[in-house]
Amino acid sequence: MHQSFEEYLLKVTQSTVCEELEVIQSLWSGYGKISRYRLDGSPMKTVVVKFISLQKATNHPRGWSSDFGHQRKVKSYQVETHWYKNWSAQCGEACKIPKFIGSFSEAKDQWIILEDLNHVYPLRKYDLDLSEVENCLKWLANFHVAFLTKIPDGLWEVGSYWHLATRPDEFELIEHQELKSKAGLIDQVLNQSKYQTIIHGDAKLANFCFSANGEGVAAVDFQYVGGGCGMKDVSYFLGSCLSSEECVRYEARLLDYYFNELKRSFETQSFDFEFKDLETEWRKMYPYACADFTRFMLGWMPTHQKINAYNLNHVNSVLSSL
Repeated sequence: MHQSFEEYLLKVTQSTVCEELEVIQSLWSGYGKISRYRLDGSPMKTVVVKFISLQKATNHPRGWSSDFGHQRKVKSYQVETHWYKNWSAQCGEACKIPKFIGSFSEAKDQWIILEDLNHVYPLRKYDLDLSEVENCLKWLANFHVAFLTKIPDGLWEVGSYWHLATRPDEFELIEHQELKSKAGLIDQVLNQSKYQTIIHGDAKLANFCFSANGEGVAAVDFQYVGGGCGMKDVSYFLGSCLSSEECVRYEARLLDYYFNELKRSFETQSFDFEFKDLETEWRKMYPYACADFTRFMLGWMPTHQKINAYNLNHVNSVLSSL
């Protein structure tokens, strides 16, 4: 273990001894790792540490290793650290995330120390039933209301890892010429929607943790948190856990559930606009969010299963409306 970081970890957790128990996962493209640490003499038995090395990685799984991509990654970790330090305390239990304990940096290495969610949210799921999908949508609804109308200072101005301006390499490879020609318009419609919030930006199933009974949900991984329309999170999440056929079958039910939860949370706070206006706009934005993500996938991996009939139908409807 890096000695300076170990000294900081012991201090910030009020520990006498710390030990790396396991590597939970490696970071994308070899930028570091997420580990669980055991603590002695601390009120916390364990913590999770995200170690990031900002040296340029060269082992991207699909060969995307440009300097532009590297700088995007560097910024994403800076954003995530800022999020945990300055924003995360605004998340309540209804949109649970790990508590921020501390951050440390030295040269091009940095560490984020977080609450270990495994004590309450020990499960990671690869398939969900509809009630579990709804539990994640409830988390998203509460998250979106918690940050509704807030300016994303220190975060991505436009959240999501597939944002058009941050993906020029992928954009150049798109073979769908009409979508390519109108990608800027789709991006503009989403970015200029009247009702903006802060979105998670990578709200896929793998970034949700579940309680033992499956009802409690927490979320992790805030590298691409930033401003945007909540539909970007919703469309991306549904595509991460449902097949094309399931999206067709359950779209109406699941969107209704999300908006019911959004309204319930909205009514606990005071805004200077009506909920029905927010809902009307965001429902219109949903196909645009699907089309926007499909644009990214067509440049990144055109054979991916997420490029399916459901998303392509949304692409066609959006293109015909522009």
